[in-house]
Amino acid sequence: MQRKSPVIIDLKFDPQQVAAALKGAFADREVINLLHPANRNRDLSDVDYAVVWKPGADLFSRARNLKAVFSGGAGVDHVLSLPGLPDAPLVRFVDRSLATRMSEWVAMQCLLHLRQHLAYEAQRRQRIWRELVQPEAREITVGVMGFGVLGQDAAVKLKALGFNVIGWSRSRKHVEGFETYDAGGLDAFLARTDLLVGLLPLTAETTGIYNTGLFSRLSRKGPFGAPVFINAGRGGSQIEADIVASLGDGTLHGVSLDVFEQEPLPLESPLWSMEKVFITPHASAASDVKALVAHVERQIARFERGEPFEFLVDRASGY
Repeated sequence: MQRKSPVIIDLKFDPQQVAAALKGAFADREVINLLHPANRNRDLSDVDYAVVWKPGADLFSRARNLKAVFSGGAGVDHVLSLPGLPDAPLVRFVDRSLATRMSEWVAMQCLLHLRQHLAYEAQRRQRIWRELVQPEAREITVGVMGFGVLGQDAAVKLKALGFNVIGWSRSRKHVEGFETYDAGGLDAFLARTDLLVGLLPLTAETTGIYNTGLFSRLSRKGPFGAPVFINAGRGGSQIEADIVASLGDGTLHGVSLDVFEQEPLPLESPLWSMEKVFITPHASAASDVKALVAHVERQIARFERGEPFEFLVDRASGY
C-alpha cells in the first residue's frame, strides 16, 4: 500500500482546540502539528499538504514540495504575503459554521446600532430612566461591501429582520432578492447606505478603502442623521485615523469593529475609549477547528481521487 503524505498543521489558534480537533483526524496519514516542540526542526521536504493560519515565516522554505496549501480561515492575505509561497493550489476555508458565525455577528451589530444600545448603556451608567425614539429596521438600508458567501448569508439574515439590504462587489453578482452593484456603481451604492457592513477581502484595491472620502459619500438621510460603519472583513481595509476623525466630526454616527490595522489593537488607540464604538477582538467568525479539519480531509480526498479542489484562490485577485 502506497504511503500517504503527512499533513502539516501550523495554526495560530488556541492549542487545546487544535489538539482536540486533531484527535482521530487524518486517520490514514501522519499529522505534523508544528505547535509541538518536537516538530520544531522536523524535515518537512516530503510533505504534500499544509493547513495554515499565520504560519511561521520559514514554513515554505522547510516544506518545499507542497502540492496544496489550505488556509485556516476565509481570508488568505496572511498566506499570500509569506515569503517562498509555492506555486501550488491555495484553498480557502468555506463552511456553514464560518458563514453562520459571521452573519450572527453582523446581525447583532446592526441591531445594537438600530436599538441605540450604546446610548442606553450611557444612560444606565448615569442611572437615567428615559426611553429613546426607536426607528424600525425597515427604515434602514444596510449596504454590504463584499457580497460573496459570507456577505450573502449575512444579507439573508438581515433581510429576515426587516432591514433593506443591498450588496456591492467588484464584479456584480446577481443574487435573487437583492439589489447589487459593481465597481462602477460604488457611488450609487454608498449614497443609499445607512449602515455599511465591510466584508471585503484584503487586496491591493481594498487596502485603505474605508476612509474619510468613502464615509463622506454614505447616506445621511437615515433616522440617525449620519451613517454607521461595521467592519468584520480585514483591518488593512480601514484607516483608523479616519474612523476616529469621522466619529469626532459627525461624519459617522457609530462604529463596530472586529478587525484592526494592528492586532491586538494597541492600548493607546483612541478607539478603546470612544463612546460610539463597539470593539470585538477579531472574534466575529473564529474558525471551528473541527469543521476546518473535516473540510481539509474532504479536499485532500477529492484531490487524491483525481478531482479538482473546491474554493481555490485566484492569486491575481487575492481571493
